[in-house]
Amino acid sequence: MEKLKQKLFDFARENGIDVLGFAPKARFEGVDPKYNPFSIFPKGETVIMVGKRVCRGSLRGVEEGSNFEDYNHFGKNWLEDTFLSVNCYDMTRVVEDEGWEAVPIFPNPTEVFAQGVPVGKGMPAPNVHPDFDYAVVAAGVAEIAYSGLIFTPEYGSRQRFHMIITDAVIEPTPMLEKSICDECGKCADVCPHNAISKDEYEIVEIYGKKMKVAKIDYSICKKCNNGAVANRFTSAGKPDRMAALCNRTCLQHLEDNSLIGNKFENKFQQSEAWALDIDGKYISTKN
Repeated sequence: MEKLKQKLFDFARENGIDVLGFAPKARFEGVDPKYNPFSIFPKGETVIMVGKRVCRGSLRGVEEGSNFEDYNHFGKNWLEDTFLSVNCYDMTRVVEDEGWEAVPIFPNPTEVFAQGVPVGKGMPAPNVHPDFDYAVVAAGVAEIAYSGLIFTPEYGSRQRFHMIITDAVIEPTPMLEKSICDECGKCADVCPHNAISKDEYEIVEIYGKKMKVAKIDYSICKKCNNGAVANRFTSAGKPDRMAALCNRTCLQHLEDNSLIGNKFENKFQQSEAWALDIDGKYISTKN
């Protein structure tokens, strides 16, 4: 299987895939069938997580408060629907060309309601939407930060993922040991609506990796007008907070403290970040 794994890494390098990780079936034992990728492919052996970065410049218009649409295109919708989908499809073909079955999976939120009835006793209702947060941690390429967002060592929160499930047994990526998030709490400090708790949290454990994740009131996040975007798939889903003030502040902190690998000549936040209260009125973010 080493030949297949090398082919996948070669494909990733040649096609602009920035993050690639492999998780064996054993790391998903005990995951609710409603969120377990192997409910979709019971004979599968490996989950492959395929990630592309969100270019930092995609967030520039949001940081300056002057352009929100192009982040929605290049940082979210087109990135998931087109750029990453094509990579996922083509990598699926690489696996199939080696004689193994491969199932491409789009990152639909787990909060999407059941869209059918179980086809057998004890089986989950369709459609099963795997838990991508769990999967990227299980694939050894990421952690869940205090802010509740997914961080990778190279880009922090700036990436999105697709998934492939295959019956090929591929050597797993070691679980990520280093901690990217330093639990500084700046995400909670800067939130204008106090949606992120500064002192209430839970310890999330995934295959032995423990992460401290803040208690977050997502009903407040959904009303945030500081860069958060409503979930485009379901009103029940969590909002997209990659461009929100909390995460843009976190991004600067990660860069300032060399907690991520992707480095730039100039600072991301070059002046005081803008912020609006719940009524849309300007407020200062200075301490």
